[in-house]
Amino acid sequence: MDAAETVMSDISAWMNDAAGVLNVTIITTGDARLTVGQLLLAVLAVVVGFAVSRLVERVVIHRLHRTSMGPDAVQLVRRVLFYGLMAIVVVTALGILGIPLTAFAFVSGAIAIGVGFGAQNIINNFISGWILMGERPIRIGDFIELGDARGRVEAINNRSTRIRRVDGVHMLVPNSTLLESTVINWTLVDRDIRTAVRVGVAYGSPVKQVHALMLEAITGHPSVLKEPKPVVYFEDFGDNALIFDGFLWVKADTERDLRGIRSDIRFAIEAAFAEHGIVVAFPQRDVHVDGRLVLEKSRGSD
Repeated sequence: MDAAETVMSDISAWMNDAAGVLNVTIITTGDARLTVGQLLLAVLAVVVGFAVSRLVERVVIHRLHRTSMGPDAVQLVRRVLFYGLMAIVVVTALGILGIPLTAFAFVSGAIAIGVGFGAQNIINNFISGWILMGERPIRIGDFIELGDARGRVEAINNRSTRIRRVDGVHMLVPNSTLLESTVINWTLVDRDIRTAVRVGVAYGSPVKQVHALMLEAITGHPSVLKEPKPVVYFEDFGDNALIFDGFLWVKADTERDLRGIRSDIRFAIEAAFAEHGIVVAFPQRDVHVDGRLVLEKSRGSD
């Protein structure tokens, strides 16, 4: 026997030993049996299937990002695609193991009852996440107000939604909270927001000129919308000032944008008032002293 025949003989013996190991029965149920080979093949199918699912998901999402589809819709497609592919992988693995889906009818019912009692919040938030992605009352990129917190939605995950507050801090909010609480969405329909600028001028100021200067300063800002038209009202006779309110519509995504626009308009109003000699009012009090009380006290001391 030469060297080649010896190598072939060793390989054949090794393959026979491996086949024997793979055919070892782990569990026997009725006419069905589970072997080591089936178990390894099922594990391999799950691992390969998971890797392929992630790869397909990345390729599809990368192409969707090049389209006009919104980020929330892309996130929904990502979830449906990944979970759909993983469901196919699991069914394939069960088929390799020789386990029919009907075998899980009773077991799945018992598991569902147990999970229903032990993981109500998790399931509630998971389902709420799908509702948020489907109905889209809150979308990725929206600027929302929840209680005392304001921020932009960055991601809607399975359990919670990530919001970046205006101070830069990230906040994780359970999905069910967003459905059960009152949420103010600044950008749900459009970016048109109404805001106001209040100014108080000293008594005796020319009110018609004040009205015209304020309206000119507001309409001159590039971010102020032409429709609806800005308006200025002589609101009230205050304790220390004549109160004027200017109302305007702008396109803004965040509260920071509104503050910047109002600040620019106040600068313009102050400059216009200074040019025309109009004084911005400040708190003041007139004190009247009754001189007779002092005179009577002086006479009494004499």
